[in-house]
Amino acid sequence: MGVSPDVRAQYEAVIGLEVHVQLLTKSKIFCSCSTRFGDPPNQNTCPVCLGLPGALPVLNREAVTMAMKAALALNCAINPRSRFARKNYFYPDLPKGYQISQYDEPLAESGWIGLGTDGTGKRVGITRVHLEEDAGKSLHEGFPDSDSKSYIDLNRSGVPLIEIVSEPDLSTPEEAHTYLTRLRTLMLYLEISDCNMEEGSLRCDANVSVRRRGATGLGTKTEVKNLNSFRFLQKALAYEIDRQIEVIEGGGEITQETRLWDSREQRTYGMRSKEFAHDYRYFPEPDLLPLVISEAWKDEVRRCLPELPQARESRFITQYAIPNQDAYLLCQSRAVADYFEEVARLSGEPKLTANWILNDLAFLLQENAKPFPGVSASNLAALLALLQKREISGPMAKEILAEMIRTEKSAAEIVAAKGLRQINDAEQIAATVREVVAANPKQVEQYRSGKTATLGWFVGQVMKATRGQANPQLVQEVLKRELAG
Repeated sequence: MGVSPDVRAQYEAVIGLEVHVQLLTKSKIFCSCSTRFGDPPNQNTCPVCLGLPGALPVLNREAVTMAMKAALALNCAINPRSRFARKNYFYPDLPKGYQISQYDEPLAESGWIGLGTDGTGKRVGITRVHLEEDAGKSLHEGFPDSDSKSYIDLNRSGVPLIEIVSEPDLSTPEEAHTYLTRLRTLMLYLEISDCNMEEGSLRCDANVSVRRRGATGLGTKTEVKNLNSFRFLQKALAYEIDRQIEVIEGGGEITQETRLWDSREQRTYGMRSKEFAHDYRYFPEPDLLPLVISEAWKDEVRRCLPELPQARESRFITQYAIPNQDAYLLCQSRAVADYFEEVARLSGEPKLTANWILNDLAFLLQENAKPFPGVSASNLAALLALLQKREISGPMAKEILAEMIRTEKSAAEIVAAKGLRQINDAEQIAATVREVVAANPKQVEQYRSGKTATLGWFVGQVMKATRGQANPQLVQEVLKRELAG
C-alpha cells in the first residue's frame, strides 16, 4: 500500500475481534458424536448433527460449564437465563440450513481483559460470550477434481464453540495480537480448549474501520476473515488499515463488506457484502428450553477456576523478584509456570531457575526436538545446585543439561561418568596458568605492553588445557597476578 507515515498518523484504527474457541468436550454440543480431530470424513455424524427430520438436540452440560469458566475468567456477568436461537443461512457445510447459536439472550456479557500484567494497562471490553455449534468443513483442494468440485466433511458439524466478542477497543495490529495472545493463554489455563489454530480450534475474525484522529464517530467497518495465525492477524490488519486510509484519501468510500486475507499475496480482497443481523432471520430455537444458570452452579464453577495467568505473573514478580518479561514468558503456559515453581522451590534459586528454563532449556529442547520439559524438576534443580556450589561451571552445566535431555540421566550420574567436577584448587589452576604463560611469550609481551584484551585469550587457553573444568573466575585472578610479572 502507498500510505505514507505522515498520512497514516492523521488516522486511527478501531478494531474489534470475534474469536471462536472450540471446547474440549469429548462429544458434540447437542448429540453424543465424538469431537475427535482427524477421523475419516463424515464418520462422527448422526441424525442430530446432520439435521435429519425428527432428531432433537440435547444440550451438553460440560460445554456449558466450560463456557461459564471462560466467562468468569473474562470478568463477565453470567446471565441467569439465556436462550438458543436459529441463525438461518444456506451453505453446503451447514446441513440443517441453520446454525444453533445464541443471539439476544447470550450466556454472558459485559466483561473485560487487561493487556498488561494482572489486568493492568489497557482494558479491552468483552461484549459477550455465547455458546454455539460449529458448521462442517468445505474442502476446496487436495482432490483430483478440486478444480471443478468441492467436498464436504461434516465431522465438525455440531462441535461446541464459544464466541468471544470484544468491544471495538483495540487501536493497532500490535494490540490485537496482544489481546489474542492473552485470550489464548487464558483458555489454555482453563483447560477448556487446545487453541490449535492449524486444526481450527481457535479462529479469529476482525472488524476494522478507520477515522480521523480525534473524531468520535465510527467509520464504516469491514470484517476480515481467514486469520489462521497470529502473524496473519497482524499483517491483515496493517494492510486493511492502510487500504481504507488510501481509499478515503483518494476521495472514495469504504464499503461494508466481508474480506478474506490472502497470505500468498499478502493482501485482503472482497468476498461479499457484510450481512446485518436481520439477514440471518434469528428466532428462538423451538427444540431447546431456555438455559437457566443457578447461583449454586455458578459458585461451583468459580471454585474450580485455577490461578489465572495475569494474576500469576503479578505473583511471580512479587514473590520471586524476577523481571516482568520473565514472568510473562513463564506464565504463557500453565505447565511451564508449574514447572518453574517446582524447580524454584527445590533449588531455592528462582532467578537462576527462570533464566535456565527460558534460555538454555528452551534452546536445547528445540535443538533436540524434545517435548517440554525434557528433564524432571528435581533433576534440573540438582543441576542448578551443583552450579551454585561452584562444583561445575556454567559451560559445564550446559553440557550436562544437553546430556540429561539426550539420555534422561541425572546430573550427578553424568558428572561422575565424565569427571566434570569444576577445579577450584588455586594451586592446581596456578600450575596450569604458569605452563600456558611460559608457552606463549609473545602474547605475554603484548599483554604487558598494554594490550590487556589478550587476557581473554589466555583464559581460553587455560580452560582448554583443563577441559573446561577450571573455575573461570579463579583463572582470571591467577592470570592477572602471573601476567603482572
